[in-house]
Amino acid sequence: MALAKAEVDFTLHPYDHDAGSQAYGEEAADALGLPYERIFKTLVAETEGGLAVAVVPVSGKLDLKAFAAALKGKRAAMADAAKVERVTGYVVGGISPLGQRKKLPTVVDESALGFETIYFSAGRRGLQIETAPANLIELTRAVTAPIGKTG
Repeated sequence: MALAKAEVDFTLHPYDHDAGSQAYGEEAADALGLPYERIFKTLVAETEGGLAVAVVPVSGKLDLKAFAAALKGKRAAMADAAKVERVTGYVVGGISPLGQRKKLPTVVDESALGFETIYFSAGRRGLQIETAPANLIELTRAVTAPIGKTG
């Protein structure tokens, strides 16, 4: 695991995943008793430069225009799920920003910086990682930007 290799503090939080659930981030927040703003989902979008990762709170949506701008591009669109699974090595609903098959450019929503720790997928449904946002940003070589939007 990338966090263990980097010798940074983190905690794993398993929970019982309901196979019928499609709202993976909300399910994790509810199971762990956390506000939706504190759980971050990993999304993959297609940009002019190829695939890129967005890490945004489950309480909102990805602002594709802001995401593209953060990567010095003009536009972005959500990537095809099958392609995302193939490139990252993870299944949708369990995509982690860490340990992907191919290192992709990553943007973390700046709201993450307002928390001492944040939660995100550990690479499978039913398992979240809690760590300081700075650890995630450093390990993914991410930039931060206001890429999340409410509603």
